[in-house]
Amino acid sequence: MLDIKKIESEFETVKASLSNRNFDTSILDQVVSLNKQRKNLTTASETKKAEINKLSREIGELKKNKQDAAGPMSQVTALKAEMEKEAKELDEVQAKQNELLLNIPNLPVASVPVGKDEEENVEVARWGTPREMDFTPVDHAELGERLDILDFEIATKITGARFVVYKGAAARLERALINFMLDHQGSKGFTEMMTPFIAHERSLLGTGNLPKFEDQLFKLNSEQPWYLIPTSEVTLTNLKREQIIDEAEFPFLYAAYSPCFRSEAGSHGKDVKGLIRMHQFNKVEMVAITTPSQSEEIHQKMVSSATEILQKLGLPYRTLALCTGDMGFASQKTFDLEVWVPSQNKYREISSISNCGDFQARRANIRFRNKEGKVEFAHTLNGSGLAVGRTVVAILENYQQKDGSVQIPEVLVPYMGGIKEIRK
Repeated sequence: MLDIKKIESEFETVKASLSNRNFDTSILDQVVSLNKQRKNLTTASETKKAEINKLSREIGELKKNKQDAAGPMSQVTALKAEMEKEAKELDEVQAKQNELLLNIPNLPVASVPVGKDEEENVEVARWGTPREMDFTPVDHAELGERLDILDFEIATKITGARFVVYKGAAARLERALINFMLDHQGSKGFTEMMTPFIAHERSLLGTGNLPKFEDQLFKLNSEQPWYLIPTSEVTLTNLKREQIIDEAEFPFLYAAYSPCFRSEAGSHGKDVKGLIRMHQFNKVEMVAITTPSQSEEIHQKMVSSATEILQKLGLPYRTLALCTGDMGFASQKTFDLEVWVPSQNKYREISSISNCGDFQARRANIRFRNKEGKVEFAHTLNGSGLAVGRTVVAILENYQQKDGSVQIPEVLVPYMGGIKEIRK
């Protein structure tokens, strides 16, 4: 959530910044207008309260001297009635303002490239060379079905489209990757966590998933306002919600495996076949909660940690600095990692690592007391380390052999119980 004071004091700058995000900035005028109403109603209420206090003293004196206090008492009654009416107006104004603020995205920092969409993202690094194959590479979904390790048909019968059943070696590969990724993150100083896979709406408000992306979530049919989590970013970030932390305790670095659930609303026709875009998928997530002065350094640490996983797996990838028009709602700066997918002859996203600044911390009320004793909002960061299903895609496609088998990356062999290749 943006600071209303910043919106008011730097209105044109904020407006220009949000325009670069393809955001309808007319909402800013409404927010400022509502804030003016809020201030006027608050001032009016405080003025009436002071007047009531003054009249109450007069009433006390009149009664003490056994004089008629009906006049000032009538004034007090009238003032209280006006205050009650204004209090209701104030609640309505604050609710409207809060609703608008909750739907305004974060402001990109100055180093973010300006652009309208993904076509204007900027490649900042590339690692590895895509393998030259002397045969036509097979799509991972077809390869998985040929090897009898991925079954999309039975998953559709069990649940519906965009689900999969992993069988045998694929199930083991998925589990091996989760363990490998968690071990790697642990070696980088991230504390492994296991958090709930269901979150309350307050937690989703804190990370910016609600109200903006409600159509992307699976809401449970229960008396509680519960949702299946879209990522463990939600639960990890909310570990420090409504807290004031001592600066000396920072940074908090977390890593967690979780299944992720997304409705994929609006993605009809996109990646219908295969593991790229599923309603349920596994992910190892990184989350950091830091001071403002630490966040940029830790952002780079998180990017480095994720890229090292790809390098250890021997998977070619590139790093993109997302432009203003392609960043996520809560992000102020994002780097995407895209892995090479041979059957598509292009790079596909496998991790998105974002610095959210104090945007989520304001929503979740995560604060810290600095060395001078002043209370400030913390910074939060998050990123995939990595999306497990998409890593399976990359391994099946990049390590496939002409005879239809798939080699196992050397670093994963111990996690696979010594298995070095997948054959039917």
